[in-house]
Formats: sequence, structure tokens, C-alpha cells
Amino acid sequence: MEMVHHVSSLRSTTGVGHDINQPILELKEVSVRFHNAPALNDVSFQLHKGERVAVIGPNGAGKSTLFNVISGVLSPTLGNVNIYGHRPGEHICIAYVPQRSHVDWKFPVNVADVVMMGRARKLGLFRWPRRQDWDYVNDSLELVGMAHLAKRQIGELSGGQQQRVFIARALAQEAELMLMDEPLTGLDVKSQEEIFSILEKLRQRAVTIMVATHDLNLAAERFDRLMLLNGHILGFGKAKEVFTADLLNQAYSGQLRLIETANGTMVLSDTCCGGGEPHG
Repeated sequence: MEMVHHVSSLRSTTGVGHDINQPILELKEVSVRFHNAPALNDVSFQLHKGERVAVIGPNGAGKSTLFNVISGVLSPTLGNVNIYGHRPGEHICIAYVPQRSHVDWKFPVNVADVVMMGRARKLGLFRWPRRQDWDYVNDSLELVGMAHLAKRQIGELSGGQQQRVFIARALAQEAELMLMDEPLTGLDVKSQEEIFSILEKLRQRAVTIMVATHDLNLAAERFDRLMLLNGHILGFGKAKEVFTADLLNQAYSGQLRLIETANGTMVLSDTCCGGGEPHG
């Protein structure tokens, strides 16, 4: 099935057990090179279970490459990636929610069938979905508020509805680590709020979320930690720790408008990547 190229390329495995004494995600000195050109260089960090992290940085900073490495689609040139102490390709608990621009919305499939795709690696080859699998699909659609559109063709949905369907597919996969690539791009404020309402429900289920975004305002206001990336990690922490003139100038090479205010906060305007204006 060619509806989503990235997800369909993930290796099919039966999964491995989790070492709960290990971080849900840990990268150690990871580097990736394409044709001898560095895409990522010496990236190391850990994520805690249930954490919500925004990955920010200019175009070409390596955000998509980072997600490919974490999901096991791409092997690092150097370094190690571990999910609960094991290689990512051995896990079925990692879900990737692609950019909507990477999806063929003309593919003739309905909402319920898209969500059932999340069960594929649980089912294995040549097995039809069972009642339990459809229960996962229905419960996932209920959580994202899309059960009433289960039989609707995916291409007939609005952008916000399409994004919610792909989150439901990740839930049907029983994902514990969800990678979301620009999930808010092109959505109106109401649709964005609906997505964040779902993310709060996922937090209650201890699902760990990494979101790649250009919207600095939402990154500052809605996420536990921010990762400022431009080939390597320039900053990783709370917004006040990452949004400094020095770090942002290193990342964006002067393409941001930075204004110091009387109370020490900083107003930022991403002039190159379509981001917002965080305050504080």
C-alpha cells in the first residue's frame, strides 16, 4: 500500500520486551552522513516516559532525519539509538505520524481502514483482523472524536480531521512513542486546539510525544521541553533555557527577529520558516 510511503517502509517485527529501568528513548553520540555530508552530528539525549517534546530548527536542520533514525527506518552512521534498551527496529511501539503533504489523499480507503493499518504489525502477514483488532480501531477513533466518520473516504476529510485519523492509527498500533512531523501545519486555531486536546489525553496514557514544528510560539507554550536542532543539538530544555539570543542566532543565522523586553522575556519572529511569535 502506497498511501504513506514512510510508515509502510517500517520493518515488520513481532517486537521485543521493554526494560523499564531504561529510558523510553536514548540516543548516544548519533551521527548521520549522506554522501559524506553531515545531516546529524553527535546527537545525544534521553526522553522520559509520557514527556512531550518539540523539535525546532530551520529547514534542513535534520528534524526528519532524526525521526527516521528513531523509528529505525534509517541507521545512524555512528552512535546508538535505544528504545527501552533495545534497537528501534526491534520495536512495534514506535508510531510515525507523517506530514499531510506526504500522503496520497486520493487513495481509495476509508477512515476505519486507515486506522486498521496501525494494527498491521500486530497482525503479522496473512492474518485477517479479529474482533479485538476492530475494538482497538473503534476505541482509537472514539478518543480522537472521529468514530462518526469511520466509513468516510479519507480524502473527503478536512486537514484537522485527517490529522486526527493518523493519530488514531498510531493509537491502534498501541504506540508508546509517537513521532509527529509538522502535525499543525495548515490547520486553523480550532483544529490545532483539537489536536492539543488529544495530546493531553495521550499524556494521561503516558504516551511519549516528539513533534517537529516551525511554530516557536506553540513550542514554547505547549511542550515540556524544546530541542533546538541544526545538525546537532544546540539546546534542550525549557523554553527560557533554549530561547536565548545566542542559541537562536546559532540555529537560525540571523533569520529570526529577537527583541529583549523589560522583564527579560524575548519576542521572536521566525521570518524564514512560517513559525509564530513566542512571548516569554
